[in-house]
Amino acid sequence: MINEGDAAPDFTLPADDGSTVSLSGLRGKKVVLYFYPKDDTSGCTTEACEFRDALPRFDQDGAVILGVSPDSVESHRKFKDKYDLNFPLLADEEHEVAEAYGVWKEKSMFGNKYWGVERSTFLIGEDGAIRQAWRRVRPKGHAEKVAEAL
Repeated sequence: MINEGDAAPDFTLPADDGSTVSLSGLRGKKVVLYFYPKDDTSGCTTEACEFRDALPRFDQDGAVILGVSPDSVESHRKFKDKYDLNFPLLADEEHEVAEAYGVWKEKSMFGNKYWGVERSTFLIGEDGAIRQAWRRVRPKGHAEKVAEAL
């Protein structure tokens, strides 16, 4: 499991705009890396829209927001367009990055077990180290908590 003070695992993932994003390419900037289960679901939409609305505050603090889920680039593109999201969504379809950050978990719903993303956020410092980690996040009000931590 990744803990505060640990080096953030590097990754390169495809983004909703067709580009690729590497964590190492953002060295020197603060990064808010948030993992969410699925595009266009109620909790994920709440969380994404709160980050969207708070983006000027993150920009002011020199932080980059990146959303990551196992959905495809095309799914991300539709989700981003539907809600006018203003930050990159990254496709982790093989959930390798989610596993590296310890957020790919066995879950249960209505007695059925399955694997998926545990909603989590990591604040990564300019030096590439984890500054703060939030696990089992509740979407409502979360963006504000992250902004306050900056």
